[in-house]
Amino acid sequence: MKAGKELLDEVLAMKDWLVATRRALHRIPEPGDAEFETQAELCCILDTLGIPFEKRGTSVVALVEGGKPGKVVGIRADMDALPVNEPAERPYASCHKGYMHACGHDAHMTVALGAAKYFSERRAELAGSIKFLFQPAEETTGGAANMIADGCLENPRVDYVIGLHVMPDIPVGKVELKRGALNGASDWLGVTVRGKGAHAAYPSTGIDAIMIAAKVVDALHTVVSRNVSPLQEAVLTLGTIQGGTRNNIIADEVAMTGTIRTTDPQVRAEVAERVRAIASGIPAALGGSGEAQIVAGYSALINHDWVVDLIAEEAQAVLGKDSIVWREKPSLGVEDFGFFLQERPGAFYHLGCGNKARGIVEPLHANGFDIDEDCLPLGVAMHVGIAARLLEVRP
Repeated sequence: MKAGKELLDEVLAMKDWLVATRRALHRIPEPGDAEFETQAELCCILDTLGIPFEKRGTSVVALVEGGKPGKVVGIRADMDALPVNEPAERPYASCHKGYMHACGHDAHMTVALGAAKYFSERRAELAGSIKFLFQPAEETTGGAANMIADGCLENPRVDYVIGLHVMPDIPVGKVELKRGALNGASDWLGVTVRGKGAHAAYPSTGIDAIMIAAKVVDALHTVVSRNVSPLQEAVLTLGTIQGGTRNNIIADEVAMTGTIRTTDPQVRAEVAERVRAIASGIPAALGGSGEAQIVAGYSALINHDWVVDLIAEEAQAVLGKDSIVWREKPSLGVEDFGFFLQERPGAFYHLGCGNKARGIVEPLHANGFDIDEDCLPLGVAMHVGIAARLLEVRP
């Protein structure tokens, strides 16, 4: 099996197939857990490639078994799209009104399919197996956790897992890497403050839930600044607040919702503890009552450093010595690939898809988002090279 520039040359030969595949997937964007047409398209392609697969819900798990025994490497690609209207001018624009692959998941699936095609054509040379995890609902409910619970990492057992995300702010031909935490954890926050209703002309006869809520809001915004080290990453944001029924009535209840983002499990727990103490303590001190509800969302995506270093070596071999952009700080945006990394060693990396000269600069989730399709064979070569290296890792 080829490596480095020779590998890239082999993969470049499938560029037309990759572009056609990506555009076919781009035309049929679907929301999380409703990727039925996408699933059917993936299965049709896998059938054509002679690769066996299993379906559960809208997920697809495919396996390329090598001609020789060895480890199993998992390659994950998310499938769902966003509720975004795409301009109709593009020849490959969305056929599903109100939905668009505005986050590049069509490219992710295409790169994984390209790696599947490459390995399937060279099974006899492969010492080990490659498992392809086509995952629903990355943008919504965190489909990775459901796939893991359904056993996607077993039978055969996956030893290592990798994934990527295209990034329009990184030029095509480069990859972005980071050791350790790459994305934050997210928790849903709900705070309820209760008082006692009364006539606004006689506030002393009631307990003003709006006044109490104001104190709670102010205190919650000190949790990060006064309880988390400035060397740690954490954000607490309140996004909604609702209370009261009329202008001349003392409100008896106020409800707030927000989000908590962290990258360290200990910080995550400490922030939650402080939030609960504030939500109950301040209202009690002012004669009311309150409580916080915190619902765990996505886990932090924490890369395994040695796999990141292996990816860096492969990037230099395939894309050149100046191909790596090292990220300094994690994003507090979420990515549910972190659930896979809690179960198996691996890493997630960013593939450059931007091209200022061609006007491909629109950000993720925007209706003008697009990719420079030159990134597709580069992503395939990276996935193939990384997986091949991981198959050679010895305990």
